Amino acid sequence: MIDAKALVDEIRQELEPVNEQLFAGEQYAIIGSDLRNAAHLVSRFGSSPSRDFFLGILQGERAAWDALLTFAHALDLSEAQLREHEPLPGAHAYTCYMAWLALYASDAEIAAAYLVNFPAWGQNCGRLSRILEERFGLNEKEVAFFDLFASPPATFEASALSVIQRGLDSGTEPRLIRRAARLLQAYELMYWDTLHEASSSR
Repeated sequence: MIDAKALVDEIRQELEPVNEQLFAGEQYAIIGSDLRNAAHLVSRFGSSPSRDFFLGILQGERAAWDALLTFAHALDLSEAQLREHEPLPGAHAYTCYMAWLALYASDAEIAAAYLVNFPAWGQNCGRLSRILEERFGLNEKEVAFFDLFASPPATFEASALSVIQRGLDSGTEPRLIRRAARLLQAYELMYWDTLHEASSSR
């Protein structure tokens, strides 16, 4: 007689590589876009006190790009295969809104959106890192993409708060800061929900 739990566990293990490949494909599109967004932010705010904050974001995205390619290699995915991946609308909404922020929002709004969003994203990355190491045998270098976000720089929060405070002091409306953080967080949730729905239907 077949045991239901054993069968479901087996199915999950069979589908996990599909889930990982889906994640890698989506992140390839997202990190590529976020790199351009961060570079634009450095250009926009290059002569302002928030320059160093956005330079840190750009450096982090650059490191994430390299680490993502290493993760993809561990899944036997080439960069050509990642380029061929067609982003899911719900998963790509986050980076589309991030591009809007980079073009139109104040530095205080953007810093608040990052500050609220990064811990939630980082917690999920930390969980995935542990799962990939413990259950699938990936090594420290292969999960570095996840660890980068799971452990943000110690100065990140203080730097973001400084940018936000300067914005408030110069007249940035609190409601706009709240809106930016709320929407980016909502798009983050949409990303995970979209990946879950897509992987469940495969």
